[in-house]
Amino acid sequence: MLLDLQKISGGYDQTSIVKDVAFTLQEGEWLSLLGANGSGKSTLLKLISRMLPLQAGTILLDGKAIQQQSTQAVAQQMAVLPQHQTLPAGLTVHQLVCLGRTPYQSWWQWSLTPTDHEHIKRALAQTGMLSFRNRPLENLSGGERQRAFLALALAQNPKVLLLDEPTTFLDLHHQLELLELLKSLNQDRGLTILTVLHDVNLAVRYSARLALLKQGQLFDLGVPQQVLTPHNLAQVFGITAALMDSPVGLQICAIRAADTPVPSTVPSHD
Repeated sequence: MLLDLQKISGGYDQTSIVKDVAFTLQEGEWLSLLGANGSGKSTLLKLISRMLPLQAGTILLDGKAIQQQSTQAVAQQMAVLPQHQTLPAGLTVHQLVCLGRTPYQSWWQWSLTPTDHEHIKRALAQTGMLSFRNRPLENLSGGERQRAFLALALAQNPKVLLLDEPTTFLDLHHQLELLELLKSLNQDRGLTILTVLHDVNLAVRYSARLALLKQGQLFDLGVPQQVLTPHNLAQVFGITAALMDSPVGLQICAIRAADTPVPSTVPSHD
């Protein structure tokens, strides 16, 4: 297993948002975290990426405790695409992606090797950003900017990629474009992916497994067909929903809030 969460807890200051969460992530797998707002999805991702300290438990990355590894060693294996990116002033796309090779640089010297340049070029090509390499970041559209930061993460040549709601600020076209790109990286390159997604149907469509969170705890975990039951959807999201087969597989149709009474009569349309 590439990532192993052993009953981890954590949050902000002394408050535990995530409590006793345990699961494993296999190499080459795509797992998505789902839950209502405030369920702890983003906090869990921050704990895994070490943006927040653990209050309890252990995370193993490729068999080694992540807390005992250096920042440089972790960054060589795991990359993060946060929900909100800070745009460095004046940087071009190429300059941004070059920063992805930082984990491989000595602390006393910055010098890109032929191997570094190869990884940078490949990351730009994989994300379709080669033709944008000399464009300033502030001149990019939302979708282009997301791909530029994804190229930065890929330049690290990670084994596992963490993404926090990567489709939030994208229109539907660019959502599908980004997720199809991630799908190709997952299937063709064997990149292990852990995503936080707010769209259940997109998560079902692209993920091998789903982890449902409720009030900071793991409510259920498994393949979409096993996890997304009417009972689980009511308990986790508070909705009554219908499960439907579609050309892209199982999809969820939310009908109403779970506590909304069913109308006793059908309203007239005369």
